[in-house]
Amino acid sequence: MVNRAIITVEEDMEGERVDALVAEQVSGLSRTTVKTLIKEGHILVDGQACKSSYRLNEGQEILVEIPAPEKVETLAQNLPLDIIYQDKDLVVINKEKGMVVHPAPGHQDGTMVNALLYHIKDLSGINGDLRPGIVHRLDKDTSGVMVAAKNDAAHRSLAAQIKDHTINREYVALVHGVIKENLGTIDAPIGRSKVDRKKMAVVGNGKPAISHYQVLQRYRNYSLVKVTLLTGRTHQIRVHFAYIKHSVVGDPLYSSAKSHFNLDSQALHAKLLGFIHPVSGQYMEFNSEMPEYFQAIIRQLDGERT
Repeated sequence: MVNRAIITVEEDMEGERVDALVAEQVSGLSRTTVKTLIKEGHILVDGQACKSSYRLNEGQEILVEIPAPEKVETLAQNLPLDIIYQDKDLVVINKEKGMVVHPAPGHQDGTMVNALLYHIKDLSGINGDLRPGIVHRLDKDTSGVMVAAKNDAAHRSLAAQIKDHTINREYVALVHGVIKENLGTIDAPIGRSKVDRKKMAVVGNGKPAISHYQVLQRYRNYSLVKVTLLTGRTHQIRVHFAYIKHSVVGDPLYSSAKSHFNLDSQALHAKLLGFIHPVSGQYMEFNSEMPEYFQAIIRQLDGERT
C-alpha cells in the first residue's frame, strides 16, 4: 500500500527548497528520506520530477508518495559462531574478520545475526527483525569480541552503559609510521564526509569522538597501538588515526599508504570488552586473541623493532 500526501505551495512557502518543505510538512519523513524519495521519483511538483534543490513557486502542487516498507525476513543460518560466554541474559561472541554483523543492503544473509538466530533461541527485539540482540557493532573486517542481548531488559542495560561511556573497549591496531609519544588522546568530532558520503571524517559539526592510545611496539615503518574508546562513532579508530597521519595498515577506505603485507582489509582487532552484567551487577571482562593473520604480521615485523 502506498501512502500519499498533497502539499499546495502557499505564499509564505514560495522560494523554499522542495526537500526542506516536504520534510517540514510531512510527519515522520527526515530530509534524507525525502531526498531518496525525490531521487526515486516518488515526489513530483506539478506532476513533474524535480531535484531536491528545486525552489518552489506559490500555487504549485507537490505530490508525495510513500511506498510501504518491504517486509524483510531474517533467516536463521547454520554458520560458525565462536561463542565465548553465554547465560540467560546475554551472549559474548568472538567475531571473525569478514563477517557482517547484521543484514543490510548487499548483505541480506551470511551475517552474524543470521548465525545468532540459529544458535541462540532468545534475542532481544528492541532493534527489530533485522538486528535482534545487537547492542553494538564491529565493522565487517574488524575482528574481536562483541556482546549481544537475549532479552530487552539486558539490551537496555548494555545500551545505557554504552551511552554513558562506562563499557570498557580496547582494540589493537597496526598503523603506518612511527608514533613518537608513548601515550596520546585523539579528541576530534566525527561526522559524514562532505566529499565522499560513503566515508566518515573529522568535521567541525560532527559528534564528539575521543580515542586514547598507547604504543605497544614500534617498528621501522609501523607502530602497534592499543586503543581505548571513550565514544563509539562509526569507523572511529580508522578515521582518527588517518586524521593524525598514522592510518591503519590495510584500511581500504581511509589509507592510501602502501604496506608489504598484501592485506585486503584493516589490521584492527577488538581485543577486550568489559561491562557490568545487567542482572548480577558484577563486572565482567572478556579477551580475544589477535587472529592468526594479525599474529603472522607481527612475527614478520619482529626483526624490525626499534
